[in-house]
Amino acid sequence: MNPEFERDLGITRRQFFGKSATGIGMAALASLLGEEDASAQTLPTQRVPGGGRGGGKAKRVVVLWQGGAPSHVDLFDYKPGLEKLRGTNLPDSVRKGTRLSTMTSGLKTFPILPAHKPFKAYGKSGMMLSELLPHIGSLADDICLINSMHTEAVNHAPGVTFLMTGSQVPGRPSMGAWATYGLGSMNKDLPSFVVMTSTDRGRTCGQLFYDYYWGSGFLPSKFQGVRFRSEGEPVLYLKNPDGLPSGLRRKQLDDIRALNAQHLSEYGDPEIETRISQYELAYKMQTSVPDLLDIGKEPAHTLERYGPDVNRPGSYARNCLLARRLLERGVRFVQLMHSGWDQHGNLPTQLAEQCRDTDQPSAALIMDLKERGLLDDTIVLWASEFGRTPFVQGDMTKPTYGRDHLGSVYSMWACGGGFKGGYVHGASDDFAYNPVKDPMDGHDLQATILHQLGIDHTKLTYRFQGRDFRLTDVFGNVEKKLIV
Repeated sequence: MNPEFERDLGITRRQFFGKSATGIGMAALASLLGEEDASAQTLPTQRVPGGGRGGGKAKRVVVLWQGGAPSHVDLFDYKPGLEKLRGTNLPDSVRKGTRLSTMTSGLKTFPILPAHKPFKAYGKSGMMLSELLPHIGSLADDICLINSMHTEAVNHAPGVTFLMTGSQVPGRPSMGAWATYGLGSMNKDLPSFVVMTSTDRGRTCGQLFYDYYWGSGFLPSKFQGVRFRSEGEPVLYLKNPDGLPSGLRRKQLDDIRALNAQHLSEYGDPEIETRISQYELAYKMQTSVPDLLDIGKEPAHTLERYGPDVNRPGSYARNCLLARRLLERGVRFVQLMHSGWDQHGNLPTQLAEQCRDTDQPSAALIMDLKERGLLDDTIVLWASEFGRTPFVQGDMTKPTYGRDHLGSVYSMWACGGGFKGGYVHGASDDFAYNPVKDPMDGHDLQATILHQLGIDHTKLTYRFQGRDFRLTDVFGNVEKKLIV
């Protein structure tokens, strides 16, 4: 067989359309982007018109992920009436057969456990939050608190996967990948989507952070999150091989780029385009990443704002400071993944410790963004996979009790990027067990975040295996009450 014919037979259907549609696709994209230069970043030709670029109140997002599920009963959902019911059985009529994990689904009784610490009113809005969150409370008038989130998931990995990708089953693109796919990059020297992870000092939470929480799924891999590590090289394989001078490395990359460009022109495979762009980005990151991670030039008062843990590499506090440095350098989407909230048997001790480690840095990030004029167009999302039960897990007379997972209702908050400050959205019942007003699920939240970024969540799609997929699948509504 002629080698030329054999090569053409190896071209997939997607590669064929990718190759043949490049000219038309880029022309259409240029008209969609208006005044922005479409040639500044080559987007995949499968991109469906409608995602848009610009027009939203937000340009960037930082997700402060609290892995393990913080207790909404103890921190955000004020239910003073539970104190009088301490130790009494949660009524069957309230539970209504709600799905529980295997750790408590077989219990005969469900003794009510009120909030661990008192709540207090914060700000001019009088928002009720736990006294364990004084720093976040001081910013209550900037925060949009949602007390009516709900999810079907009762286990960690499916719950995280759903909030991050729109599906409980791994394999879909993450929210950060969708955002950068739709909006492109604002920085040529750093990734458009960066992820950092941290855990509590005692490593009490056994949950893992899987890389599909920030993966690109079936989108081209250049849209996946780049993880910055806290130990060793921040990003693997950035350094030149030993004995290879920078000038020779530059020439080597130019030659590789030429070969890849020729291959791209023949096959139109978006993964070849990814290789070209990632080689160049890695070369630029050799300079940009060390500068980013050097916090030595930060003023003393800024470091103090984040708390003493900011000096410990890999801590949540350090990652919050680095998030601000990434955002001000034009990184589109930053995802901080912090674990330690899975408090089944250590609630009396670990809840306060987690609040001490995360409360001050979270508030410091907001204040930093606000002072720099970045909060107005940056969405700060403090979120988790689900909440925790208002009934106790274990014996509440001993210091080893906790709360089990609860997906039927829980809380999270957002700030900046056009979200209403000093506003509490939705409500749960008297037991903090079911939503009774303005319920929201993850698809609604995703739709609202994309809306604030100027993206119509129903139109930002990607064709895969014969179907147009989107972050919100076939669900989701923009919740206009959350935004201004």
